[in-house]
Amino acid sequence: MTRNGPTDFIVQYIAGRWQKRLDAFDKDMAKRSAAAGESERAQLQVELLQQRRELELRYETRAWLTDAAKRAGQISLVTHAAKYTHGDSKSSSIFSMATANDGYLATATLAKPAADAVGNAAALDVAKLLQTEIDGDSLLACLQRGDNSVLAELAENDAQLAQWVEGFSRALTTKQPTSHKLAKQVYVPVEDGYHLLSPLFSSSLAQALHDRMTALRFSEESKAVWAARKNSEWHAQPLVMFPNLAVINFGGTKPQNISALNSGRGGRVWLLPSTAPLWETLQKPPLKMKTIFGQGPFERTTRQIRRRLIHLLISTGNTKNYRIRQQRNRYTDELIDLLFNLAADIQREEWGGWTRDENCQFKAHQQLWLDPWRTQSDEAFRAERDKDDWQDAVADDFALWLNGHLHRADMAVGQTERREWQTRPLFQRRLREMEQAIRSYRHE
Repeated sequence: MTRNGPTDFIVQYIAGRWQKRLDAFDKDMAKRSAAAGESERAQLQVELLQQRRELELRYETRAWLTDAAKRAGQISLVTHAAKYTHGDSKSSSIFSMATANDGYLATATLAKPAADAVGNAAALDVAKLLQTEIDGDSLLACLQRGDNSVLAELAENDAQLAQWVEGFSRALTTKQPTSHKLAKQVYVPVEDGYHLLSPLFSSSLAQALHDRMTALRFSEESKAVWAARKNSEWHAQPLVMFPNLAVINFGGTKPQNISALNSGRGGRVWLLPSTAPLWETLQKPPLKMKTIFGQGPFERTTRQIRRRLIHLLISTGNTKNYRIRQQRNRYTDELIDLLFNLAADIQREEWGGWTRDENCQFKAHQQLWLDPWRTQSDEAFRAERDKDDWQDAVADDFALWLNGHLHRADMAVGQTERREWQTRPLFQRRLREMEQAIRSYRHE
């Protein structure tokens, strides 16, 4: 950040607000002068010029900062705002500085949560002054770390500086927390009574989600990806879509009454679907297929994950660091989980013996895998299945299937990758778990 960056911003911010106010005043002055009669116009001009001068003095840098410091107590900078729960709630909003890295998506996991502002909507201009970042820093951040140098460059004396710092710091002051009848409340029994929990909406988390989704949906890079898709062309960046997206609105026609960030979002908060996925159950055994890895349910359900895996491997090239290997393994394990979900759908007791059908074209080792209940009535089939040789063959089918897709993406894969996919620990674990579940079910 440059030495005078924040100070210059403050001066320009006040000048910008003055210019807008001046333009509106001059426009109103012209209307009033035109409507006045000849005898009144001269006197009106004097009054208007006097009002204009008073307005100009109010927007002098030091005068405006003094007034803004007085008004700062009318707002609070928060991460969790109470009015998202109910517009008339009088409960406290909270500024949380907690941090965590426990694997859950929450406000505490954000590297730099956006501070929201609540309170008198007429004082939101003060919040914007405090929050706006210049080269990664802001007046708010300066006050939080006790750095008053930005304001010191503008103050006439130490007394004025102290007045400004004290006034603006009121927006950071955490008042005594209070609840309200319109707030969400959960009473938890403890030894000596109850503890009151009051869940609050995280405006900072909503803003982080909004910023991320806006970039993925409307950025120039995203537009280029959509254009490539429309023209059936390849693009280095993946196309990100948000199906079944919903919108919730806060504040109606006055979103600024909820919070400053809510006003900036136009009152909208996007909601991602959180319902469980709909599992498409097979209606009959897959007799016409030669392999579970052919054209069919498994190919369809794994299409998106395969695309992500291929994009990862192509975009990273020969770079093989821990993060890339970890992500590659995640995608591969997702494919394995989908495969065993489909296999479990086929291994139904009521379909036991379906591979006896003359129309069944499955490979012998896949028949042993996918028709375990046939062993109850077919001794030869049970003897072959108990050898467990079919498990290695199934794992090799998976490895060949995945290598085949990578080959079609012009990737140089061979025996090394084939062994990697074939020996994935999750694949072996899923096979054991599936066999244990079948055996325990037989013995019930």
